[in-house]
Amino acid sequence: MALTWAESYLGKVRASVGDGDTIFFVGARTVVLDDQGRLLLIQRSDNRRWAIPAGAMELGESMQDCAVRELWEETGLRATSLTPYAFYTAYTYTNEYRHTYQQVLMTFVVHSWEGELLRETDESVDAGFFPLDALPQDSFVIDEALADLAKFRETGILVMK
Repeated sequence: MALTWAESYLGKVRASVGDGDTIFFVGARTVVLDDQGRLLLIQRSDNRRWAIPAGAMELGESMQDCAVRELWEETGLRATSLTPYAFYTAYTYTNEYRHTYQQVLMTFVVHSWEGELLRETDESVDAGFFPLDALPQDSFVIDEALADLAKFRETGILVMK
């Protein structure tokens, strides 16, 4: 069962420091491509933006555990094989709630999974696989994740930013 925002580690930290301070957001993202090369995206329930499955790590989790859990919570799919390919630490962003975070994120490519895709979950209002030339919305994060995956596949070296 998914935690509520208030129950989550990040929610507790944010509540304790308030809205004005920058805090670390430690988490994981997943890139899932089906056998036709289409990218799995979710439409987030909080802001209706299309995104790759991702979220914050909880205490006691590894980055890989976080990636598997977030994919499952947001899509109903459970990753059975995945590889980290990019590690991001230099980005700071402010969300629509005026909370500012410095991100510490690991991005994984998912090679195989089990389960049935759920189009709606507590965290998403839609989900689906999209051809790379017909994504539902422009996104720097999605573009960067795909470019970094291509670089990793070419070099075999973890992309670090």
